[in-house]
Amino acid sequence: MSTPDIRVEKGHAEPEEVAAITAILLARAAATPTIPTHRGRTKAGWRRLEREPGFRAPHSWR
Repeated sequence: MSTPDIRVEKGHAEPEEVAAITAILLARAAATPTIPTHRGRTKAGWRRLEREPGFRAPHSWR
């Protein structure tokens, strides 16, 4: 344990400041997300052409 887990790249941070940042990061990592991670379509918006029939009637065009 001779190397620190958190290192200050620029400036001078007191031990209390490093402890506060560490506590915030650990709290955020432990928090469960309340927003669903996947929002959107359940089905793709495109179709594979090789699975489509060869001809579509004009009245079925979109």
